[in-house]
Amino acid sequence: VAWLPGYEQSAPVRIGNAASKQLQLDIYGELMDAVYLYDKYGTPISYDVWTHIRRMLDWVADHWHLPDEGIWEVRGGRKPFLYSRLMCWVAIDRAIRLAQNRSFPGPLSRWFEERNRIYSEIFNEFWDPQRGAFVQYKGSTSVDAACLVMPLVKFIGPRDPRWLSTLDAVTRELVDDTLVYRYRADDGQSAADGLSGAEGTFCMCSFWYVECLGRAGHLERARLCFEKMLGYANHLGLYAEELGPCGEHLGNFPQAFTHLALISAAYDLDRRLNISRSRPDPMGGPFAGLDKK
Repeated sequence: VAWLPGYEQSAPVRIGNAASKQLQLDIYGELMDAVYLYDKYGTPISYDVWTHIRRMLDWVADHWHLPDEGIWEVRGGRKPFLYSRLMCWVAIDRAIRLAQNRSFPGPLSRWFEERNRIYSEIFNEFWDPQRGAFVQYKGSTSVDAACLVMPLVKFIGPRDPRWLSTLDAVTRELVDDTLVYRYRADDGQSAADGLSGAEGTFCMCSFWYVECLGRAGHLERARLCFEKMLGYANHLGLYAEELGPCGEHLGNFPQAFTHLALISAAYDLDRRLNISRSRPDPMGGPFAGLDKK
């Protein structure tokens, strides 16, 4: 809508949502992780619910390899994104765990095979040995803050050498002070998002970064980043999707994803700080007593 200037001149203003016509394969992992946790800590799911899950997982097993628009809903064409592959792995992994825990019937041998294929592909085709990092999509050399979810969903250990190297790359290329960009739109390698103008830092990614630092044992750095992020909340303690260069809130407000990431980071960091205080390192190290989650 060319005649509307947009909020604080953030044109173009659009009617509708192009994401309704996009393929976003990551949603299956996010759904299955929620179902798995609900079954484990809430109410066990019924057999009828399982039949729907099984049908969905059969579709994921057939289609996880497709390129898609990914979590950031890019407008520059579909790509084989790391995050989409990762979350398809999560979907199949959680379905396998759920079936085994509850003795639900299902094609487990096939699901195991597809889960292993995704795992191997990510390590073999999304790892750039020259960069020492997992890249945004197959064939790219750019890092994407969505990779920060990798240790959070237990795909890779939070202190695995490949992960620590990737975390270093994210810190170098996407972190500004303590705030995290989703990607660098101007590096010539990131997937084209089809948007003009400067990119703000993404609040959800900043809280993911806090949790990754904590899990890697960098507790003081994690605490600093977390406390600085708290300072960007508005007077109600709420956050938007992004922060502008002067700390202004941009994008969807309030953003539920941001607050979910905040809660997760706060819970994990608090637990690790308490453990480190209560179980001092006999060798005098600063990160003693961290559990082995």
